[in-house]
Amino acid sequence: MSKSLRLNCDLGESFGAWSMGNDAEMMPLIDCANIACGFHGGDPMVMARTVALAAQHHVWIGAHPSYPDLVGFGRRSMALSPAEVTATVLYQLGALSAFCRQHNTQIRYVKPHGALYHDMLKNDQTFAAVLAAVNHFDSQLPLVMLAHPKPSHWQDMADAAGITLWFEAFADRAYRADGALVPRSQPGAVLASADAMSKQALQIAQEGSVTSVDGTVISLNAHTLCVHGDTPSALAAVRKIRQYLDEHQQATSGGPL
Repeated sequence: MSKSLRLNCDLGESFGAWSMGNDAEMMPLIDCANIACGFHGGDPMVMARTVALAAQHHVWIGAHPSYPDLVGFGRRSMALSPAEVTATVLYQLGALSAFCRQHNTQIRYVKPHGALYHDMLKNDQTFAAVLAAVNHFDSQLPLVMLAHPKPSHWQDMADAAGITLWFEAFADRAYRADGALVPRSQPGAVLASADAMSKQALQIAQEGSVTSVDGTVISLNAHTLCVHGDTPSALAAVRKIRQYLDEHQQATSGGPL
């Protein structure tokens, strides 16, 4: 297992009177918080509280920008031009950065949300537009994307843009044999139990692989491991995963992660 594998979670996705996730309980257990920037979830007060909570627990803050789709929670593709994608992502990075300045912290990476996350892997223009947004804001920030068995195409594009990629694996999502996630519209796309999530997380951490729904074992070189905050069993799963990661790190290096 890579000692640098970091546990991340999507947080700050409540909006107004609508509450989502267990941010206060989740934050002390994770290494990185992907904080919604207002376009799929989160509002100014939620963003401010979530950034403050991350700063309190010394958790790395990641911007979690999306398509402007509050009604669809950012999980619907939108026909934005490349220029619109760049501007939309930049707008959200600027908003989150303001709250980071308020709490004497900073954005450490960028992880697009939902449909934008998947569309940038399917469409080179969309991927280039996201890379451009990161470059314009802060070219030192890594961009998080789905770990893929053959990532060289995206790696080459990121290298040309001067952006570092962090490859991400999911503890709570089912995989297809080609390394893509099973679409949420299909049954079984999201793992239901904490045991199933922790089992998949351990396989990713220990073996650098994940087993697809048809039994194919896929090799993944992941830098970070995600559990979605809106998954019902997320908190129980993260507790199990955090305990394992800490125990493994102490056993191999004599110190905490």
